[in-house]
Amino acid sequence: MTDSTPRTTAIILAAGLGTRMKSRLPKALHRLGNQPMINHLIATARQVFDDVVVVTGPDMPELEKAVRPFRAVTQVERLGTAHAANTARDLFGNGDVAILYADNPLITADTMQRLLEARRQGASLALLGMRPAEPGRYGRIVEDHGRVVKIVEFKDATEEERRITLCNAGVMCAGADDFRTWLANVRDDNAQGEYYLTDVVEMAAKAGPVICVEAPEAELAGVNSRSELARAEATLQTRLRNAAMDAGVTLVAPESVFLSTDTVLEADVTVEPNVFFGPGVTVRSGALIRAFSHLEGCEVGEGAMIGPYARLRPGTLCAAHTHVGNFVELKNVELGEGAKANHLTYLGDASVGAGTNVGAGTITCNYDGVFKHRTMIGERVFVGSDSILVAPVSIGDDALIAAGSVITHDVPAGDLALGRARQTLKSGRGLQIKQSLKARKEQG
Repeated sequence: MTDSTPRTTAIILAAGLGTRMKSRLPKALHRLGNQPMINHLIATARQVFDDVVVVTGPDMPELEKAVRPFRAVTQVERLGTAHAANTARDLFGNGDVAILYADNPLITADTMQRLLEARRQGASLALLGMRPAEPGRYGRIVEDHGRVVKIVEFKDATEEERRITLCNAGVMCAGADDFRTWLANVRDDNAQGEYYLTDVVEMAAKAGPVICVEAPEAELAGVNSRSELARAEATLQTRLRNAAMDAGVTLVAPESVFLSTDTVLEADVTVEPNVFFGPGVTVRSGALIRAFSHLEGCEVGEGAMIGPYARLRPGTLCAAHTHVGNFVELKNVELGEGAKANHLTYLGDASVGAGTNVGAGTITCNYDGVFKHRTMIGERVFVGSDSILVAPVSIGDDALIAAGSVITHDVPAGDLALGRARQTLKSGRGLQIKQSLKARKEQG
């Protein structure tokens, strides 16, 4: 038996090229918080709606890939927003349908829920509106005694209508069958010769009350240019920082910390100024991330200290109570509990055991120009400064690598390894060379 329970559906219009972005990349794929705009909207819509459908444009394989596994349909000709919505009519389902825009990525789940509630409380159609500080070229919402009469696009508005401060955010919600009927009756007799989604408002007003749900400008403002993208990023970063601090994270200078949407910072983490968190970072409780550090695709354990000026690259795991100091770079490294790499070091494709100390200037030579190789360092190892470890190589527990050594062979547990050239002394020769060079300089 077929389930006839009504299902709510979010239709996301994402076919726009975004010509004002001056980019070959579809507008919906420009990034906020280190993920495409459209993924923000999809993630939020999933919290509220049963189904999500994306309307893409022709020749947008990257966008179609980004929205998987959600259903996508293609608007072959870009003939306006109503035309785009109508492209997805067969996927509207049997419940309420909300039309969303990929370039409005910061709408919250609470606002989407309020839109649905307005619809369920008897509105034939509910839409989102805002009162921006600069209404500019937004469409104006014309009301009569608290009910929406119509929406007028800026290009088609009279001077009196342009003085209205309540502006259309584009998002609207109605029953699936009503939407199908209204969209079929939209005409293109306007200044742009396009099928405007806003034209359904007058049709809906004849069927019942049309209600405007207001939300803040920062949440609803569209992203159509690089400057608007930057403003949206600032709004998102403020949200992410506030959420982190509400969860018990100390941000010493919040405005200088950049977070990704998926950054996980546990309670009692402290982040100093000017820290960048790329995608895929988790920092466990009690860790300290010091100033000017850059983290991406890594995990930092409980009570660890990272930085200042440290770089953790993808695949890195710093266990509890590890120390990674200034100008240290780790890539695809497992740093065991309590291990330290405090100064001017590069470790790539390596495992470092618990309690090991890696001295300043140490390098793992992990790449031969074709293949990557791994360095295995045991527990409680002391690696002297300026050591070069040529992978693949293994160093056993409790070994000691003398400073300045080049290690090309495995070092057994407990051994001392010296890989230096023999030092030779030439009596008085240093002073002679210096005097000779000075004489040449004086002669011009």
